[in-house]
Amino acid sequence: MTERLNYVAINGPAIKSMLASKEHMDSIDNQLRAMIELRVSQINGCVYCVDLHSVQARAAGETQQRLDCLAVWRECRFFEESERAALAWAEAITCLPENGAPAELFETLKLHYSDQQIVDLTLIISQMNAWNRVAVGFGHLPDKRE
Repeated sequence: MTERLNYVAINGPAIKSMLASKEHMDSIDNQLRAMIELRVSQINGCVYCVDLHSVQARAAGETQQRLDCLAVWRECRFFEESERAALAWAEAITCLPENGAPAELFETLKLHYSDQQIVDLTLIISQMNAWNRVAVGFGHLPDKRE
């Protein structure tokens, strides 16, 4: 795939406004945020965002083993119950047309997160889905790391 349009050059102010909203979602720690963003990007097949958020997750202290197993998080014991609740919510919101937002997933979230955290988590998931659609739609790929 090649980059179709340089969307930042074409509408930088809109991209800046999307980036600026990130500072208002600070009740979720960076490690969980990166894992959620990575999982959403895996589901959406966004190469650029998978690369970016795996780097961010490692920088936030995430282990390589947990990153390697993120796509199959339900099948392993490396994730805490609170993380499992957040990952399940991320998958539900990302795959909304197929599954909706089941009440039981929301109730499980409430066991582990405050109302502010649930709102921020949902906004992070929603914004990540938007970023994935922009990057995939315009063929944005990561540069090769050395």
